[in-house]
Amino acid sequence: MRQFCFMSVLVQGLIAIQFSPAHAQEPGFQKLEIPADGPFRALAGGIWYPAVATSHPVSLIADNAAFVGQRALVDATPDNTRHPLVVVSHGFGGNWRNQAWLATTLVRAGYIVAAINHPGTTSRDLEPATGALLWQRAGDISHVISELEGHALWSGHIDRENITVIGHSLGGWTALEVAGARMDADKMTRDCETHPDLAACDVVRDFAIGKTTAERTKLAQDMRDPRIKRVVSLDLGLARGFSEDSLAHINIPVLIIAAGSPTPKVPSELESHYLFDHLPAKFREISVFKNTAHFSFLQLCKANAIALLEDDTPGDGIICKDGVNGDRTRIHHAVSQRILAFLAQH
Repeated sequence: MRQFCFMSVLVQGLIAIQFSPAHAQEPGFQKLEIPADGPFRALAGGIWYPAVATSHPVSLIADNAAFVGQRALVDATPDNTRHPLVVVSHGFGGNWRNQAWLATTLVRAGYIVAAINHPGTTSRDLEPATGALLWQRAGDISHVISELEGHALWSGHIDRENITVIGHSLGGWTALEVAGARMDADKMTRDCETHPDLAACDVVRDFAIGKTTAERTKLAQDMRDPRIKRVVSLDLGLARGFSEDSLAHINIPVLIIAAGSPTPKVPSELESHYLFDHLPAKFREISVFKNTAHFSFLQLCKANAIALLEDDTPGDGIICKDGVNGDRTRIHHAVSQRILAFLAQH
């Protein structure tokens, strides 16, 4: 079992359910398909946005037997205003649906939110040959932004001077990459000799990350995208592989959110706090959420979710477990409000 951010087939799904007529506060939603372009690979995901009030039926996005979906107006017309853009990066083994709860909250506050699958490290697509190319994750984020900026529909709705990246787990690592953090594979190898049982080291070992000189060179390249004005890390992993020098030179605001009841294989003191310790003081903020575990940043689980997940893949029930006395609904509310305050501040 990979205790990093892995999901079973149960995470898949977009279910349309008829409700009462739509109201203006419901987010719009469209599937997102982005073709390959030069060095950038083809991507798939979804985009949430402020929509014009219509008679569209309300649908549940990312709803299935295990996880609670979010209400949205599928294919509704975007309103005629420019909005800040947030791009969301999922964790190892996760998918674009994982932070739908956050996306809908952000849209109701006036943001457009795009989320995509990262090939090779997503649900039912854990392929070492592709997944080991971690630098392509950062490229995926830049590819999404470029696609939306040049898109016939979306280009007129995005405030290009106000772009944020939010990532969970390995997605948090990805967010820091596009902010200017650079991976030192030699450093990560040494760290995994000291902490061989941690989830980040499971991934490095199982996917043979940075095994060749060429791959180490690519991992160390600067993937910073100057269009991105701020980033948010949700209980990131693999942070200890970032070079201290690259972190010291990040010059955009970074909000680090850490689990106060950390999952043993993703200890926040070795991940989120390492990141905080090496970022410039003027650009860093950290919030530790009590009773919050690593997977608390994923969707709400339904009553029978743990049994379903365990039946599909033994051990996956941890996905639905929060800290002692943790309430995922309250956690999501507190986290989203902290993120909104950060975005408003910067």
